[in-house]
Order: sequence, then structure tokens, then C-alpha cells
Amino acid sequence: MRADAQRNRERLLDAAVSAFTLGGPDVTLESVAKSAGVGIGTLYRHFPTREALVEAAYRNELSRLCDAAPDLAAALPPDRALRAWMDRFLDYMTTKHGMADALRAVIASGGNPYAHSRDRMLTALDGLLTAGTTATLIRTDVSPDDVLVALSGITLAAGKPDQRAQAGRLLDLLLDGLRQKPLY
Repeated sequence: MRADAQRNRERLLDAAVSAFTLGGPDVTLESVAKSAGVGIGTLYRHFPTREALVEAAYRNELSRLCDAAPDLAAALPPDRALRAWMDRFLDYMTTKHGMADALRAVIASGGNPYAHSRDRMLTALDGLLTAGTTATLIRTDVSPDDVLVALSGITLAAGKPDQRAQAGRLLDLLLDGLRQKPLY
């Protein structure tokens, strides 16, 4: 893909996430294109249907979340990398909940935007937890699946944007529970 076409695609995906998260199911594709600064023809060249755009926007957000794990692990100490990823998970889930109506329409049309979501998140978490256990900062008896369930619970209890401070405290509490305790 040409560089300008790739930039247009990225702008469309960002605009779609914002529009479908804030505007719900009534968002027009014309408004998404306008927000991205491209014409409707450009949108349709990249995404032939509304459902294709919604699914691509969701998968792009998933990729951003999962692809961030190795970068965070390389840039931060393992426990801080895990905590930073938890913040990104919260952002991802907030976006996913905001796009719920649009995602339901994708599913109703026969798509499955969630096909590989869980596996990708578990892989990302496994890498972060492994780095933490190798550095003896994170307990060795913790599974990525358990952490993912705990994170999902936090987003259900405090995942709205106006609950961000509480969600941060809950993430800190979860991380404290994951830390390797010193032997006495």
C-alpha cells in the first residue's frame, strides 16, 4: 500500500473509532470520511461496507493494545510495563463498550470481530507476566487467563470514562496482588 493510502486508512480507522464510540449506531459513513479528511470514495476503497469499517476499526484497536506489550516490556521495568499495558487495556475496553452497537451490527451481518481477541490478549499478557516473573517482580503462580478475567472485571465495575480514577486504583490493587512477595 502506498504511504498516502496507508495514512488515509489509519485516519479513517481513528475517525471511525471516535465516531462509533461517541456517536453510536447512527453515525454516517460520510461523517467518518469528513472527520478523517478524505472523500467518501476513499472510505469505500478501503472499506466497502459499514460493517467492514467497524470490524477493521475494532481489530485495529485490538492490534494497538496487543502490539504495545513488547514495546512496553522493552522500555519499562516489567512491573511498570504490565501496569502501563493494564491502562491500555482499560482504554481498549472503554472503546469496545462504546462501539457495542456498531459491533453488534457486524455480528448480525455474519462477521466475528472477536475471533482472535482473547488469544491475542493472552499472548500479550503472557509475555508481560513472563518478563515480570523472570525479574522476580511478579508471582510465578499467576496465569494470563486469571489476569485477563480480573482486568475484565475491573472494566465492568469501573470502566466508564468518569470512573477512571477508581479504575486506576483498582489496577494498582491488582498489580500489588501480582507482585512477588519477599521471603521472610
